[in-house]
Amino acid sequence: MLHCKYPGVFLSLAVLFSTLTGCANTPFAENLEKSLQADSKLKDNPVVFGAKQVNSTPSPSAKTLPADFPKEIPVYPNAELQSVNPDTNNTGKVSASWTSSDPSNSIVGFYRNQLRSNRWEVIKSPTDGQQGEFEAERNNSKIKIVVEPKTTTTELLIEYLPSATTSQTTSTPNPSNTANPDFIGPVQPANTANQSQTNPQATIESKEFNDLNKAPQELQSYINDLASLGVVSAPTNTAKTNNPANQFQPNKNITRREYARWLVAANNAMYADSPSKQIRLAGASNKSAFSDVKNTDQDFAAIQGLAEAGLIPSSLSGDSTQVLFRPDAPLTREQMLLWKIPLDTRQALPNASLDTVKQTWGFQDVGKIDPKALRAAIADYQNGDQSNIRRVLGYTTLFQPKKAVTRAEAAAALWYFGTESEGVSAKEALKLKQQ
Repeated sequence: MLHCKYPGVFLSLAVLFSTLTGCANTPFAENLEKSLQADSKLKDNPVVFGAKQVNSTPSPSAKTLPADFPKEIPVYPNAELQSVNPDTNNTGKVSASWTSSDPSNSIVGFYRNQLRSNRWEVIKSPTDGQQGEFEAERNNSKIKIVVEPKTTTTELLIEYLPSATTSQTTSTPNPSNTANPDFIGPVQPANTANQSQTNPQATIESKEFNDLNKAPQELQSYINDLASLGVVSAPTNTAKTNNPANQFQPNKNITRREYARWLVAANNAMYADSPSKQIRLAGASNKSAFSDVKNTDQDFAAIQGLAEAGLIPSSLSGDSTQVLFRPDAPLTREQMLLWKIPLDTRQALPNASLDTVKQTWGFQDVGKIDPKALRAAIADYQNGDQSNIRRVLGYTTLFQPKKAVTRAEAAAALWYFGTESEGVSAKEALKLKQQ
């Protein structure tokens, strides 16, 4: 019926097909074939009709960080880079600024956690949790981070010193460079595989320190876990003694300032998800509880925070004679115990006497222990296998309360917080952090 109504249409089609057939293998046919082929651009980049097309080429105005921006400096993920400017005073420093729609307390919290977990030594930090300035050091590098909330956005400024050497070292680790103080591990020693097969008690290598084989074997794992958690650090006076940053010096006596710093860092790392159990750092505007620790001291925030929490004797806790902290004096065993136990039990120390301590611990030198430390010793005895004394010293009938504590022993004490029935170790905190 169709061919009867439209004879002209079928006649035209017949003529067209015969023409095309007759023109096969001719230039005309080739050109016609090319004109009917699919666009190669559409083949490589298919278009979904109705969808908004996005240009994959970055906008010419988009700003990017310079190639020499130190990789170890954390950058807040939800922020837009605004500018990168060198210092006009020719100091070599560079400042980079961002804006973010996130609240300022989120950004402050991000940098507080990142600096700690990446083993920066925080010298200054915001006190109100909403805005302020961070100052931190790591491997002789210094940075300043300023968080300032605005009406609708939050401004972020980072001031740093570019270092091509540091960037190259951290981006391409080489086992032969572990002596470089700028090197950041981990590096597996060449003979690690052989050691693990022949000796199940092979020396544990820290991710940051390469001299842990000098520590007592029973304490090496404690140091390693705390180093991985970002709690312990190289000796404070590294620059003065020309000690490489990856030397922990486990048998060196720890100073009171270092132990105060580690104590705060360890407690807060163990209870990272429980703010009510954390020690609050003191602000620079706080009046110092000790005449020999100024608010400009690098450890003022931790030492003053411990004093204000009543964890170390000071005039704030009613000890009017404790006007000096003696930050660079060696820490003694009884001081280590007296500062740490309240963070284990979270309650008042029990009453104690010389006879009680002698009957429980069996110490022959119990008469040399300070009366306040006696109470801490009884509380520690009640912790059973999680006792600090047992973990640090093993079995002993001599406490030697005035003996200086080594850095390895201090790390062992700080490896666990809590009682025998309830607590958290550095290994557990590290697993949670990795998750």
